[in-house]
Amino acid sequence: MDILFLRLTQYIIMNYWQYSFRPLDQQQREIFVAQLSDIGFEGFEEAGDTLHAFIPETDLQEALLNEILDAGIEVSRKLILPTNWNEAWEKNFEPVIVHDFAVIRAHFHEEIKGVEHDIIITPKMSFGTGHHATTFMMIEYMREIDLTGKSVLDFGTGTGVLAILAEKLGAERILAIDNDDWSIENAKENIQVNGCTRIGLSKADKLEMNETFDVILANINKNVLLHNMTAIRQHLKDGGVVIMSGLLSGDRKDIEAAVVKEMLKVDEQKDRQNWIALRISGKP
Repeated sequence: MDILFLRLTQYIIMNYWQYSFRPLDQQQREIFVAQLSDIGFEGFEEAGDTLHAFIPETDLQEALLNEILDAGIEVSRKLILPTNWNEAWEKNFEPVIVHDFAVIRAHFHEEIKGVEHDIIITPKMSFGTGHHATTFMMIEYMREIDLTGKSVLDFGTGTGVLAILAEKLGAERILAIDNDDWSIENAKENIQVNGCTRIGLSKADKLEMNETFDVILANINKNVLLHNMTAIRQHLKDGGVVIMSGLLSGDRKDIEAAVVKEMLKVDEQKDRQNWIALRISGKP
């Protein structure tokens, strides 16, 4: 089973619908993930030719769902009652090793030798454990950038893992923002556990600070990135770098069009498990 992503709080205090769609090939699953995200689904899970999708019971709009369903696709659903997802996560979470560069582990894991950067994360099911392909690629790109003395914006910080790594890589000033209360609280805990002192944390869903950055990290999703592309450019220093992911392989065309419109340039692409990450440069 390949977990795409599951962004849920530690203790779910509401009911969720789990919808299952089958049979779907890989391309259909990618399209469905994008379409379902647009109408409020928060988590996705692959199992063979089946896609499981999760949405809060109160957020479901069946009319919108019916608009995107194709003939020939079997649909079933079940109600998931409030669950301690963090307890379930702890039973299954294994350390993530990104080459010999970084390891992401929980506090109950043994220290892993021979890796440059050791990061302790207790995600409480916030997005960003490193298991997801997009986080993995973001970390790979961060390895290639000299962050010493740089200013970094982590847009959509989730667990705070990328902001924490940025400090370990020598960034002088990091601002981590997210629009989710649980993510902010979780990132705060993880920042403290890792002994970080140069990370500012703020709840926000827009880029409205009076500050520019050498590096912007944005691991979110296509729609949020498109909506904020102008703001990303405005908050990027001349000659700065944007590392962007949360994107499916078919998203590059639309993202690149928005990038070019803002006088930015896609320099490179990484691919992993049908997801992509892009390295984007600003004006010299």
